[in-house]
Amino acid sequence: MTIAKPDAKRTDGQPIKFYQTGTLTVGNRLLDVAQRTVQASLDRSNALTSGHRACQGCGEALGARYALDAAMRASERQLVAVNATGCLEVFTTPYPETSWQVPWFHSLFGNAAAVAAGVAAAFRVKQRPEIRVVAQGGDGGTTDIGFGCLSGMFERNDDVLYICYDNEGYMNTGVQRSSATPPLARTATTPSSGAEPGNPMGVGKNLPLIAMAHGIPYVATASVADLHDLEAKVTKAIAIRGARYIHVYVPCPLGWGTASDETIKVARLGMESGFTPLFEAEHGVVVSSRKIRRRVPVADYLRMQKRFAHLFPGGKPDVARVAALQALADENIRRFELLEANASQPEPQAQQREQEGTR
Repeated sequence: MTIAKPDAKRTDGQPIKFYQTGTLTVGNRLLDVAQRTVQASLDRSNALTSGHRACQGCGEALGARYALDAAMRASERQLVAVNATGCLEVFTTPYPETSWQVPWFHSLFGNAAAVAAGVAAAFRVKQRPEIRVVAQGGDGGTTDIGFGCLSGMFERNDDVLYICYDNEGYMNTGVQRSSATPPLARTATTPSSGAEPGNPMGVGKNLPLIAMAHGIPYVATASVADLHDLEAKVTKAIAIRGARYIHVYVPCPLGWGTASDETIKVARLGMESGFTPLFEAEHGVVVSSRKIRRRVPVADYLRMQKRFAHLFPGGKPDVARVAALQALADENIRRFELLEANASQPEPQAQQREQEGTR
């Protein structure tokens, strides 16, 4: 489950380079068995199997498959999933069919955390501590509609792992804004017109920080750009008792206006720019962060998405607004210590060209 370091070697003595593993491949058959991802192992559970109706390039389908497979392996297949209404529920369970290969409950849009807490309580009464409970939903069902039930689950420290697949909008119902939609992004309810186009600055919620404020045992953020990291965090969370929360960034080609074959690329740019920071926290304190290996300007991340096209009129950046989003990424980098001392920085010439609008 670990990512090979540049000096890692196989048992036959051959060196393994970083570019051969890490986020660039998922099979990792160059690695020893102990280092491989669950997707390359014989005990892959296929918790979410073929036949679902997700859009091509759906980040949520990818994130859910890796997260639940990792949870199945970590719990030795003693797992129950509770799923809120939303994209993930709709495209995996068109009545009377299902793509889930795990005991699975469908809750309402706003009460997945409460239902999962009830399931966990039932297993506690039945003295079945080996059965682990995972609740999952999108950002709409988590940060908005289900926020009260989730906060209650945190406050009671119920023995549930809640996973939010954050595609930053209500994608299933027409790409409306949620409280997880980033500033300045265009959605159906925040059009790219008027004096202040896109989602207003200064609104929304940072749910990982809110979860940390509850002092629960474990909070983490993850991304489909680093599937090893996602698997490792799910595995760690399954072993912990009490309330746990993992926030997974999952690009949506439909809602973001990205090419379906560039889901991982855009997720990686979000991570490497600092716009979507990856970290772990225990009992309200950040204990580790996934370091940026090659820092890129936020503009590189924004340019790939049509929901930010209004920030580049005529191909040239709106300097003030792009700088405002860059400031948010810079603050994430500072707050979560995302840069190593020797991390590479964006080329000054590239940054200057971006500001001057000559790219």
